[in-house]
Amino acid sequence: RTGPTRDRERPHPMILRLLLALAAALAVTACAKPVEPATPALWEVTGPDGQHAYLFGTIHALPPQVAWQSPRIEAALAASDRLVLEIRQLKDRDAMQAIFARLARTPGQPPLSARVSPRYRPALARLLDRAGLADGQFADIETWAAALTLAQAARGADSGQGVDRVLMGMAGNKPVEELEGTAAQLGLFDTLPESKQRDLLDSVIAEAGQAAAEESLVEGYWRRGDMEALARETHRGMLADKELRDILLVRRNAAWAERVAAMMRAGQRPFVAAGAAHMAGPEGLPALLAGRGYTVRRVQ
Repeated sequence: RTGPTRDRERPHPMILRLLLALAAALAVTACAKPVEPATPALWEVTGPDGQHAYLFGTIHALPPQVAWQSPRIEAALAASDRLVLEIRQLKDRDAMQAIFARLARTPGQPPLSARVSPRYRPALARLLDRAGLADGQFADIETWAAALTLAQAARGADSGQGVDRVLMGMAGNKPVEELEGTAAQLGLFDTLPESKQRDLLDSVIAEAGQAAAEESLVEGYWRRGDMEALARETHRGMLADKELRDILLVRRNAAWAERVAAMMRAGQRPFVAAGAAHMAGPEGLPALLAGRGYTVRRVQ
């Protein structure tokens, strides 16, 4: 099929990246490959009374050979008094897994195969078999959590080194704060209507065969700092659904913009690093802060 219907059914890599960000506590393996340069987008935000902040779009899983740390990023972080991430528990696997387990489990769930559209059941069976999982293992797992688990299984164990974690190391002794936190981010999925959770599960299963290619596409946009392309991604696939887009992107961006503005009003100088999708387009953090009267200038 072609046209809008097919686009709505096409899985959305931004959604999968958000899921994989929450699965980032899994093992990371490195491989020896040639260094590949990247110049992701960075913005400087200033206010009329000397307020100062930086905005940096991140990617949550990245091959270790990608060299994205630049003098501009290092200088911006050095000039900031704190690092602000979506989640600051990225190095605390046990804490993240405990939150996931608490939110994910509800006894008496239908079989996983009954929670996907009939056309995706053969693909689900293949994915479960490839991952060494069984339908019955999800009897107590809510649908959104099953989607997260299968997204990680589809992608494989080599998640690469997330930019967020590297920034934590670069920040040294600077305080690390969070825009949202693990519980709140997982709660976005936990509170979705079951119908939307099943849409998400369908997307993960449909995406499984092309997960690497889809992620490579978005990674390329990020590495080139192509914010126009990333903005288009925020209207594709699952995010073409108005309700999901409002919950997963629009409302969160508005809340985060207010959080950053409040920090600046308090005289703080945050280096804010959030998924690149949250920086893109008229609903991204740079545009929202510019709309509040701040001067926002892209410096990389």
